[in-house]
Amino acid sequence: MKLLLKILASLGVLLVLLALYVTFSHQPEDFPEGSDSEARLAAGPWSVATFGELFIDRDRSTQANGDYPGDEQRSLDGTVWYPFEAEAGPRPLLVFSHGFTSSRSNGAYLAEHLASHGFVVVAVDYPLTNMRAPGGALVEDVINQPGDVSFLINTLVGYSAVSGHALSGKIDPARIGVLGISLGGLTSTLSGFHPEWRDPRIGAVLSIAGPTNFFTDEFFQKADLPFMMFAGDLDVLVPYATNAAPVLDKKPGAELVTLKGGSHTGFSGGTALLRAMDNTDAIGCWSVGRYIKPNQESQWEGLFGPVELGIDYSAPNELCTVDPLPQTMNVLRQQMIARVVITAFFEEHLASDASVREAAALFLSRTGAEEIPELSYARSRFGETTSGLPSGG
Repeated sequence: MKLLLKILASLGVLLVLLALYVTFSHQPEDFPEGSDSEARLAAGPWSVATFGELFIDRDRSTQANGDYPGDEQRSLDGTVWYPFEAEAGPRPLLVFSHGFTSSRSNGAYLAEHLASHGFVVVAVDYPLTNMRAPGGALVEDVINQPGDVSFLINTLVGYSAVSGHALSGKIDPARIGVLGISLGGLTSTLSGFHPEWRDPRIGAVLSIAGPTNFFTDEFFQKADLPFMMFAGDLDVLVPYATNAAPVLDKKPGAELVTLKGGSHTGFSGGTALLRAMDNTDAIGCWSVGRYIKPNQESQWEGLFGPVELGIDYSAPNELCTVDPLPQTMNVLRQQMIARVVITAFFEEHLASDASVREAAALFLSRTGAEEIPELSYARSRFGETTSGLPSGG
């Protein structure tokens, strides 16, 4: 018994040391003291409340997958973050979509920050693309996720109209945005722009390191929406040069925010625990690579509809073809920058106060790059591209 107690005590000490290491090691550089960036990184004026819910769409089915027989409905295990104070409504609604083999928890750091600044945010685990999907993660189910996004919009807008609900009166149905990481960025892009699947209620789209290389300029012509691509230039899962950079030539008015030294998985909240790694994309390549192989084309062919919709199925699959992996920026620093950039984008396009919109636009187009060396900004205007300060690369 004494030996067992000693072993348990030793394990306890090790766990405490590990917790201290995770908490205090590899801390990122702060934003400049007194800067706009520092102010934007602080929590907003609203207290944040949350609730969990299993959202069930009984009108749409989930396909069979491996040893999973499928279901007559689609079940979405979700979380909602919202400004708690009674005077906080009505507010913009944002739908966050997770990446392939990921989960909604990896967007929690963004949702909490956005909610403190006055947004209602909902995120779910999609039935067949999350990390615990029955039968194994199935990337092809992304074509059903725009429908899930619309279902969530329907549900939460409905809750806002119900007296006594936590969201009663808190959502403005005229101010709705979507965002997501990786496959979630693709989901958001499809929800906003796909000629047949788009939800016309969506007023702003932000793709965080999402695939776009198989979309042509024709794809984006059916909807005149604000669109931002936010990506790291060292992304090895969804390479920057063929996915992020070309959006300026495909979508008039598109905004491109680039992180010099940014990785793909660095945007995912869970990588905060792995910040000692030189490049957390090694984990992402392992996780995604179990289901998608480099240069594997069959999974995408025909998935998004006919080529006449602006789909280029000849675009190469360059997943994790870089070897060796380059050293990337501290993921905590990357997530600091993500908080301020993403909040500013939705303030620019969905805030009701004109002064808030103007301040956010100025931060994105100029101030952010002045204060954050890794950051650069560009915007296309009907075939012409304008850039912020070049210091961010």
